[in-house]
Amino acid sequence: TLKNYVLTPGPVPVPEFVMLEMAKPIIHHRTEEFEKIFHNATEGLKKVFMTKEEVLILASSGTGAMDASICNTLSKGDKALVVNGGKFGERWLKICSAYGVETEELKVEWGKAVNSEDIRDILDNNPDIKAVLVQASETSTGVEHPIEGIAKITKNRDDVLLIVDGITAVGAFPVEFDNWGIDILIGGSQKAFMMPPGLSFIVLSEKASAFAEKSDLPKFYLDLKQAHKNSLKRTSPWTPAVTLVIGLNAVLKHFDEIGLDALYKRHSVMSEATTKGFEAIGLTNFAKGCTSTALSVIKTPEDIDASKIVKGLKNQYGIIVAGGQDQAKGKIFRVTHMGYVDKADIIAVIAGVESILSDLQFNFTKGIGVSTANVILNQL
Repeated sequence: TLKNYVLTPGPVPVPEFVMLEMAKPIIHHRTEEFEKIFHNATEGLKKVFMTKEEVLILASSGTGAMDASICNTLSKGDKALVVNGGKFGERWLKICSAYGVETEELKVEWGKAVNSEDIRDILDNNPDIKAVLVQASETSTGVEHPIEGIAKITKNRDDVLLIVDGITAVGAFPVEFDNWGIDILIGGSQKAFMMPPGLSFIVLSEKASAFAEKSDLPKFYLDLKQAHKNSLKRTSPWTPAVTLVIGLNAVLKHFDEIGLDALYKRHSVMSEATTKGFEAIGLTNFAKGCTSTALSVIKTPEDIDASKIVKGLKNQYGIIVAGGQDQAKGKIFRVTHMGYVDKADIIAVIAGVESILSDLQFNFTKGIGVSTANVILNQL
């Protein structure tokens, strides 16, 4: 039986020290013991989200927090500008549609970042737009969108919120909630927080909280006013995911010990090593000049179906990577740098791809990808 190496961009590998914490006997959530753990987690999250505001912990995947960001701040008939440059940009459109929120769609070619000046133009010409919805890191394409630049456009507009899906961004690279002037920022446990799926995180600015006072969309389980009120009392309105919150505390303590700068550098170096390793073989990065350091999205040559690489890695080496979705299906494969991923994992995936490409008669210098990546990884 092959040992599995999960190198997908969520779920990601979980460290042993986190799993051991979560394996301890369950405790009740309405106790001082758990309230202390919950409070420590919310305080630790503030550092990662770079905010003084309360970061709310929801028992849901990241999509739950995306849903909450809409139904808690907007109202029926409101209009939102959606940056759609991938599968998760499309998800914003679907959530808005479910709640009767009108959308202005800004389509961005897959693999490219949005031009923030296009957002300025649309807002100038559409004064009825109440929110800009965007990904900080679009997981389907590996693109990092210019959130700081977009925030400069929205932060002085009192009637426009900037709502950012940071699910594969927060913890992978800096997203400065307070300094940049973001209004809502979302994270998820199964990404850079290197935990199993099941928790999402969301923080609201004062502007977003003012919007929440006027919102008339239906909400119950994902009512952020209730979540905020309870979070200040060191608890949650409903039964929390106790075991996951305990695991989160262990992760945040680890982040504190190594420092966020070291965490960001780790992602950056692994991203560069992966990209340059594959480029040495002759495979290009799908994201052009706007690469998220959370994952590498690698484009295969036109005559090679990327699914052969995805299947080959799994069947021959037990390495699980993600393929492309929709229009990118068969054209790309996606490798994470998040979670419990180290130098050996990066070398293994590049070596595995080299072996498969060799079997497919692809012409390249054998070992060039591994040796190129190794030089860069020596920075860690």
